[in-house]
Amino acid sequence: MTVTYPRQHRQKAAEPTRRRDIEGLRAIAVLLVVLFHAGVPVVRGGFAGVDVFFVISGYLITGQLVRERRLARFYARRFLRLLPAALLVSGVTVAAAARWLPPLRTPEIAGDGLFAALYGINYRLAATGADYLFAETAPSPLQHFWSLAVEEQFYLVWPMLLLAGWALGRRRGVTVALIVVVAGSFAVSLWQTAANPTWAYFGLHTRAWELGAGALLAVLAPRVPRRFASALSGAGLVAIALAAVVLDSQTPFPGYAAALPVAGALAVLAGGITAPSGLLSESPLQAVGRLSYSWYLWHWPFLTIGPAALGVTATLPVKLALAASALVAASLTYAIIENPLRHLTALRDRPRRTVAAGLVVSLLAAAAYLAVTRVDRAPVTRYRAPVLTAWSAERLAARIPAVPANLTPSLRTANKDLPRVYPDGCASELTDPTVRRPCAYGDVTSPETVVLYGDSHAAHWFPALEAIARDRHWRLLVVTKNSCSAAATRIFQVKLNRPFNECVAWRRNAWAYIAARRPSRVFMASAAVGGTVVDASGVPLTDPTWTDRAWLAGWAETTDQLASSGARLFLLEDTPYQARPPLACLSRNPANPRACEVAADSALPGPDRRRAIAAKLRTKGVTVIDPTPWFCTPARCPVIVGNVLVFRDPGHMTATWSRLLAPQLAPLVD
Repeated sequence: MTVTYPRQHRQKAAEPTRRRDIEGLRAIAVLLVVLFHAGVPVVRGGFAGVDVFFVISGYLITGQLVRERRLARFYARRFLRLLPAALLVSGVTVAAAARWLPPLRTPEIAGDGLFAALYGINYRLAATGADYLFAETAPSPLQHFWSLAVEEQFYLVWPMLLLAGWALGRRRGVTVALIVVVAGSFAVSLWQTAANPTWAYFGLHTRAWELGAGALLAVLAPRVPRRFASALSGAGLVAIALAAVVLDSQTPFPGYAAALPVAGALAVLAGGITAPSGLLSESPLQAVGRLSYSWYLWHWPFLTIGPAALGVTATLPVKLALAASALVAASLTYAIIENPLRHLTALRDRPRRTVAAGLVVSLLAAAAYLAVTRVDRAPVTRYRAPVLTAWSAERLAARIPAVPANLTPSLRTANKDLPRVYPDGCASELTDPTVRRPCAYGDVTSPETVVLYGDSHAAHWFPALEAIARDRHWRLLVVTKNSCSAAATRIFQVKLNRPFNECVAWRRNAWAYIAARRPSRVFMASAAVGGTVVDASGVPLTDPTWTDRAWLAGWAETTDQLASSGARLFLLEDTPYQARPPLACLSRNPANPRACEVAADSALPGPDRRRAIAAKLRTKGVTVIDPTPWFCTPARCPVIVGNVLVFRDPGHMTATWSRLLAPQLAPLVD
């Protein structure tokens, strides 16, 4: 692929010069991304390759626009360059997912295809990634389309802003517009990386500065003295390599950290204006650079679907082989689809027609994906289980021959079988330190108040406790926060990529709120896994002994705080965990639900810590309730009991199952 750039201001704008170094820089960027996704340990920050792509794109498209200033031709080139290969890969990916991944995932992945076709998948991923209820969802094989969506959104806005700036002040007006975009987006990126990392990672508003930086370089086109140009390009390559090996998944990103690969890419491009790097012009990098777009498209579907299609474990050698196979697919796509179509005279010479055709094709693809999302891929069997109306040990121990046709909730609707506290907005989100109120249930006029307190593993007990509260005329207050343990232990929040300070603040607020309500009973519950404990300075604790001590001390502190309210305290110990996502597993094994069960002796994480916490809290007068016998026999923990689905994900029970446990729980909370 031949790429161009604008020469010095004195040169005619229409005269392009070939930049082999940019092709080589594309190769470096895609190699970093592919090796990172393949799990090569040394390339822990290979995701920074996407930032390099953003800078290159901003540089090239702005150069084109400054030379031509013709929107129809610009958008026609974008469609011809990006759309054919993207539609091919997304279509094949959805078809491959329907063939080899669990059937229940097909509508979800088709939904990703829909948003990819409409260039909005980045915000779909931001919304689902920030939603705690989707925490167990496997990565989409179309997830990598997010970066294409960011670029397309930038292409939609930036050309019009550029032309407006040009009309007002030619290069000076464009430069001012770019400085505003880069500075504003960078400031938002710093803010959102700390406040909402998922949205910061996927959003145009936090990534525009990276494309804008490349655009600013294209407009300024600085002429670096030849004696410094090579050194500048070399320093840029070092910065990109440093980002790839120093950054990792624990680095708050994009934020300040993205400045390293962005600065590196800018240095390479700026140095190459005068003296392109010889290293980047080598034939192997040129070959990979030509295929970089197609390889980027193919590599992730190969890595996510390939192991399932081959029936193998995704080890590092397997993933590297799949990545190499994706390069072969990329070369075929480039030769047969990508390159011929973008040079097709009938389309290049009619830009308005090309743009219209591209929009129509995108809408048709979106409509096709929408149709697939409506298809119910949940398996159907002829077996109908006896309807379970009450929990019983006998039914728990009984083995069922297949996923029941009358399963409640169904596999398709199980993700929506949630406690009312979620649609009612009574579970505080990650960055919200406030207690949601009133969030009162049961007999809301009752003078006797009880409280359910903890994280989502407290919330999934709500249906059972609500039934008890109604029967006993209690006013039930729900005080829960997703991912925030009831124990006063400071943890590292993976989604926020930093210590969970909001959880600490929320607990203090919750304790004060509960004390002011003078409840008769407080029911505490939280996930046993809890998260990675950090010390006072925010450094994760790695010593298991210190970690156990921290959890024990945290539960003791919480108990002391809540005891001051005068309430009787109950600890609902954590429920068992399944080894794999139950919905996907059952959809793949409709005739053998036993394949999705976990052995009872491995269903409870941290059994020693669990026993120590229970013993400690009993000495403080807490009533400890172990629900394990309601979920597991001595040998196994079934996913389905009778016609009822027990788990909606590996760690949360369905609301239907929770309601069935009310008669079991009621005698223990008198």
